[in-house]
Amino acid sequence: MESDAYPYPTRPGVTAVMKGNRKTDTKPELALRSALHRSGLRFRKDHTVKVDEGRTIRVDVAFPRAKLAVFVDGCFWHGCPQHGTVPRSNTGYWGPKLAGNVARDHKTDERLRSAGWAVLRIWEHETVEDACARVQDQVVSSKPAN
Repeated sequence: MESDAYPYPTRPGVTAVMKGNRKTDTKPELALRSALHRSGLRFRKDHTVKVDEGRTIRVDVAFPRAKLAVFVDGCFWHGCPQHGTVPRSNTGYWGPKLAGNVARDHKTDERLRSAGWAVLRIWEHETVEDACARVQDQVVSSKPAN
């Protein structure tokens, strides 16, 4: 019987791999930020945005003037419909954990939109060029009129 308690690893290297996952400055995020900067866009990284009742949300890449929040989501952690997988071990833990991540992402998007922000989610598997173009298009369409 599987439990939803902490999933002790089934193989020795698993702990090292999981501890090696970064919260910020992931390779896809760094690649996107570098491309955005090369294209002339300026932004805030790991930016804190105040939303409802003074609570805050940390945004991977933020364009405060355009009120655009960009998140670079990993396929595994955020349930990519194309590449997301659920581990075969410790399913009692991982199923709810990954579903909770997706639910939190939806709630985060909703809270940001309620605060007047546009939200763009980029999957880690998207090409840097496509992701950069999507962000550029959104920044242009989100900028307030002068």
